[in-house]
Amino acid sequence: MVDDATDRPESVPSDAVNTPAAPDPVSNDTTAHFTDDFRNQLAAMESVSGEEQEAIAALPSGSALLVVRRGPNVGARFLLDADVTVAGRHPDADIFLDDVTVSRRHAEFVRTGSAFQVRDLGSLNGTYFDGVRIDSALLSDGAEVQVGKFRLTFYASRADRGTTA
Repeated sequence: MVDDATDRPESVPSDAVNTPAAPDPVSNDTTAHFTDDFRNQLAAMESVSGEEQEAIAALPSGSALLVVRRGPNVGARFLLDADVTVAGRHPDADIFLDDVTVSRRHAEFVRTGSAFQVRDLGSLNGTYFDGVRIDSALLSDGAEVQVGKFRLTFYASRADRGTTA
């Protein structure tokens, strides 16, 4: 069904932004729909402050940085420099995320050589990687990980970019 006011199918969110895209070979559709949330994710990846750029550039090989982009403590940075780093609501968690939407032991970041993976630890609200609920995912530079209300952007050491162990 089409919304007569906007000539937009009802299944397309009202906050979607229409931009031209390559034609779909099956339907010849040339319209892609991007939500405000997607644009905010792009803006967060592009809006790295000078101080954050310096911190990312200074990361030693085998380490990475998580920067909180949305949530109760926006701007907080967490260094990933251990083989296993646990994020959760428990005060003893390596990354303490104090919000009821976060499980006590919510997720872990696992380093294998210079590569990092995020794993959900059976949390109630799940762990999301670039907007998709996951059990486990290999992290890439600029990827977004969501733990409860917290959205964290992952930055790999510049010494390791393009390499995996």
